[in-house]
Amino acid sequence: MKTILQIIKKEFLQFSRDPKMFLMVLVAPVVQLILLGYAANLDVDIVHTALLDYDKTETSREFIQKFEGSGYFEFDYYVNSYDELQEKIDAAEVILGLVIPKDFERNIVRRESAPVQAIFDGSDGNTASIAAGYVQGVTVDYSKEIITEFLDRTGRKIQPAGTVSTETRVWYNPELKTRVFMVPGIVGLLLMIITLILTSLAIVKEKEIGTLEQLIVTPIKSHQLLIGKLVPFAILGFLSVIIIISAMSLIFDIAVRGSTTFLFFATFIYILSTLGLGLFVSTISKTQQQAMMLAIFVIMLPMVYLSGFAFPIENMPETIQYITYLIPLRYFMTIIRGVILKGIGFADLWQEMLVLAFIGISILALSANRFRKKLD
Repeated sequence: MKTILQIIKKEFLQFSRDPKMFLMVLVAPVVQLILLGYAANLDVDIVHTALLDYDKTETSREFIQKFEGSGYFEFDYYVNSYDELQEKIDAAEVILGLVIPKDFERNIVRRESAPVQAIFDGSDGNTASIAAGYVQGVTVDYSKEIITEFLDRTGRKIQPAGTVSTETRVWYNPELKTRVFMVPGIVGLLLMIITLILTSLAIVKEKEIGTLEQLIVTPIKSHQLLIGKLVPFAILGFLSVIIIISAMSLIFDIAVRGSTTFLFFATFIYILSTLGLGLFVSTISKTQQQAMMLAIFVIMLPMVYLSGFAFPIENMPETIQYITYLIPLRYFMTIIRGVILKGIGFADLWQEMLVLAFIGISILALSANRFRKKLD
């Protein structure tokens, strides 16, 4: 035990002498949380719009005011032709081109349909679909007002029929902000970066400078060296999680609804897999540059893409969905979002915890076995 503690102490001393490592573990997570928290935002707050109004009547102006009053639309350009409208959309200056036909008011007065053309820049499908929903909402509300006004003016009464009404309530994220969904996932992402990359780089660095060979010729046993190497990075990972969760609460006002104890236990289980992957990278890498490239492009990026961090797994092809079952970050994303946003615990997440523990122990055991063989 004393030998392991001495190795751990040596790792922390080495860490304290490296200012870059200090910045990477304690400062970088907060900076990345802020940048990703504000940048990873799929919300559409303002729909930049170009207006082509052929009618130019009081009714068309009233219709336009409904868009402005919704708070979602900003009319940046008032164009006079289709060509000019197309230029604005092609130049990505607007998301929406709204075209009001010449007979708009006359059709409404005659109680006929008054078509309005909405042209969207569909290069960003998510933004276009959200903007289309906003347009649909404003149009439906305006149509209802026209019908109600007509009935009041003519004094007609319509016998009410049975209808179905939906009362919408949104749990866990009432404002439907993308940031609330993304920020908890960033915790798992940054934890992977810190534990996986630091573990692989630290061991490979010892290979490069020759200190690992010096440790091998000492009476230190392979399991003692392995534990002494991994424990400091696990501690640094937990320290980073504490810093990130505190910053998440202070900066984004996202508090942990569930059990913090369960969250840290799940974090420990998840760290087993990231440490194991970092250890595996160190056994197949000869230089720090090689370790960095393998960690980022072979392990990290596929895990981010296939974990459900940003892209829904259910939208992926069926073959890819089966592959995601091998990704430890997938299960940790479900756990951390469930604990932070929904306040659920082990009773609801025991299956994810069980699979995550199995994957983590398996990866760590296989990597440790390979590392011992390298030492032997």
